[in-house]
Amino acid sequence: MKKIVSSLVASFALVSVLNAADFYASVDGDKITKADVALALQDPRIDFEKLPDNAKKQVLEQIINKKLIAKNAMSQGIEKDSAYVDALSKMKQDLAFQVWQKNELDKIKVPESEQKAFYDKNKDKFVQPATLEASHILLKTEKEAKDVIKELDKASNKAEKFAALAKSKSVGPTGKNGGYLGKFPENQMVPEFSAAAKKLSKNSYTKTPVKTQFGYHVIYLKDKEDSKSLSFNEVKGNISQMIMGNAYNKKVKELTDSLRKKANIVIK
Repeated sequence: MKKIVSSLVASFALVSVLNAADFYASVDGDKITKADVALALQDPRIDFEKLPDNAKKQVLEQIINKKLIAKNAMSQGIEKDSAYVDALSKMKQDLAFQVWQKNELDKIKVPESEQKAFYDKNKDKFVQPATLEASHILLKTEKEAKDVIKELDKASNKAEKFAALAKSKSVGPTGKNGGYLGKFPENQMVPEFSAAAKKLSKNSYTKTPVKTQFGYHVIYLKDKEDSKSLSFNEVKGNISQMIMGNAYNKKVKELTDSLRKKANIVIK
């Protein structure tokens, strides 16, 4: 028990100097690293360094307890348990595949000349679609939509009034955000909505309600951008990944085709 308490105290003391250390704590010399913490959190979006101190302590305590129990189980012969043996065998196969995959990908080198040739042959695929930035107010009836348009017509600051009306009257989920839909490809919305939005000038709104399957919309267009071709420098990173992926897939197919001929495969 004293050893457990000592380990916990040591780990908590390290919380204040985590950035300076290459590990967060240790249990009988077994270091708790960033990889251990990432595995415990199970969510790459969580930044351990930004967690409150009490949350960091809880995570470290969880990892320490896990390591202590695992070491205890090993000392009691858990490695001979059939369930452990089966699980370890499967893990070894997964690990063998992952390491092989990484090694094969590391072997693939894509010179810039090959990337440029790919770009020149596929320029039509590297086009950024036209985009719209808009807000909307969704209403149940055409009359309600017309009444909203009348209020907008009388307002001196149209954008501000639009946001206020969206918050108070829109039945859509974006109402609480002033009806803001963000930026999106011009044809992403339902056809009636997209057609009406595309006709608007920047900083203007629809003067008649737009009917869709969801109800009646009043649309405010904040901005629009025309479709444009992307330059080689903008997409060469993606091209490299595409070529590497194609080369890797070809390697996998050739290898598996060869191995399948020698294997006894039974599918039930």
